Amino acid sequence: MDKNNFVITIGRQFGSGGRELGKILADKLGIRYYDKELLCEAAKNAGVSEEFFEKSDEKFPRFFSGLLSFTMGYNPYTLYSGSTSISDDSLYKAQSDFIRSVAENESCVIVGRSANYVLRNHPRCVNVFIHAPIEECVKRIMKRGDKPTEEKARAMAEKTNKLRANYYNFYTDKTWGDASSYDLTIDSSLLPMDDVAEVIIEYIRRRFGVTR
Repeated sequence: MDKNNFVITIGRQFGSGGRELGKILADKLGIRYYDKELLCEAAKNAGVSEEFFEKSDEKFPRFFSGLLSFTMGYNPYTLYSGSTSISDDSLYKAQSDFIRSVAENESCVIVGRSANYVLRNHPRCVNVFIHAPIEECVKRIMKRGDKPTEEKARAMAEKTNKLRANYYNFYTDKTWGDASSYDLTIDSSLLPMDDVAEVIIEYIRRRFGVTR
């Protein structure tokens, strides 16, 4: 591991702007950005369908069939859980191993996937949780076209947050969204997203001496 590498992980309530923040941070810092699309791409390159990946993405464990292999330019490995099925536990392990491989090789931003817990032993990892009042999340969900009405947007946010919490709490010894599980927790409705990013960058600069 390059001693100058650092990683930002972002946990987020649905509709709070976690992915937008992650992309802004990556752009400002000149580092790579990773979210579920990157991991889906890894699955496709391994011959695993996007549907397979989507069904298990940040959801409470279920069981599926298949063989999963990630390469993406890092150390390749294959996980196989018997002759007929690969479990969500195995898929979680595959994701986690891939996240650790990325963090070993470069500075980056990783959104979701309980990355703060996966990288708990990484010496230069900043863990952020982004949240906002439900009314603000509903506005963002509707603005980006996920749902057409406030009622549907609220239901989507509540369901997704419950799935994310169950996933995170199942696979870690921490509590999703609890301040003690992160270095920084920020209400994204209180500042423009660029300013939220600058707050995080200033924290990183002071903690690690990182310069842009």
